Amino acid sequence: MYWMDMHDAEISETMRSFGAPAYRSKQVSEWLKKGVRPSDMSNLPKSLREQMESIPFGGATIFRKYVSSRDGTVKYLFALEDDNIVEGVLMRYSYGNTVCLSTQIGCNMGCKFCASTLNGCVRNLRPGEMLSFLSEIEKDEPPADGKKRTVTNIVLMGSGEPMDNYDNVVTFLKRVTAPDGPNISARNISISTCGIVPKIYRFMEDAPHVTLSISLHAPNNEIRGALMPINKAYPIEQVLAAAKAYADRTGRRVVFEYALVGETNDSHADAIALAARLRGMLCHVNLIPLNPVEERGLKGVSREHAYEFCEWLNKEHISATVRREMGTDIDGACGQLRRRVLHELNG
Repeated sequence: MYWMDMHDAEISETMRSFGAPAYRSKQVSEWLKKGVRPSDMSNLPKSLREQMESIPFGGATIFRKYVSSRDGTVKYLFALEDDNIVEGVLMRYSYGNTVCLSTQIGCNMGCKFCASTLNGCVRNLRPGEMLSFLSEIEKDEPPADGKKRTVTNIVLMGSGEPMDNYDNVVTFLKRVTAPDGPNISARNISISTCGIVPKIYRFMEDAPHVTLSISLHAPNNEIRGALMPINKAYPIEQVLAAAKAYADRTGRRVVFEYALVGETNDSHADAIALAARLRGMLCHVNLIPLNPVEERGLKGVSREHAYEFCEWLNKEHISATVRREMGTDIDGACGQLRRRVLHELNG
């Protein structure tokens, strides 16, 4: 058990075991929701804080920080208590600040264009660790201009497959949206999955106000299967059926992530085929010019070609945009920075 993973009833029981009065439980709970460690809980007696140190905190600290000179994007490497490191990104927009958080250390999904999966999945991240990433960013980048918080939006699109860490992710979502916690609106949160179909159906019941993003990356099973091993278990027809069910059930449009890979899925014919697949669904396509991963040998495309592909979709009456480039000078893509730093640390 870790402090950052405890819910209120567990905190109360632990405080009782320490012989502390009942009102201390509320104080501890308030501190933990801010990611504060027992040693810094200033309204608790020193003796109680020392008792609390017998239980691991279960949070993270900022290991390294990189700031883009181009757009102010901040890439964080967080150090965990078992000496693992994992990434997070703070991105600044006109409407607020979005944090991209990881849900696993590494990934088992094996997508051919992604650095996160090159060494598999080390382990799942716990709810308290994910909350700790958020609180560490808030401490590092305090809110300005009288605002309550720095982070207004969250995307679970960092390293890992959220649906492969389903229970921990859903617990995190409940805690991060709680009125007595960070209180971030569920409508300001997006979750990205490669398409684990049974979990999508569960998710529409467990978190119907969260935006669902699906890594599609192809208009057919042949291309998708070559890029994404998950397609063998859940072919594109099943993924799109689940996406439509989600949109129909929640009334929220599904976002399809589509990484444009040169000479693979980026032709005019691919755009027409994709449009035919998506027509009639409440959805949006987010086009991503591939950020090449050296070990993968896949080609990227120019932003000019990405805009051309976008225009092809728009002419077919499919809502689409090209994702804004952010943090390209600081290994902005998922898994790249962690992988580079691990190579440095391990010689």
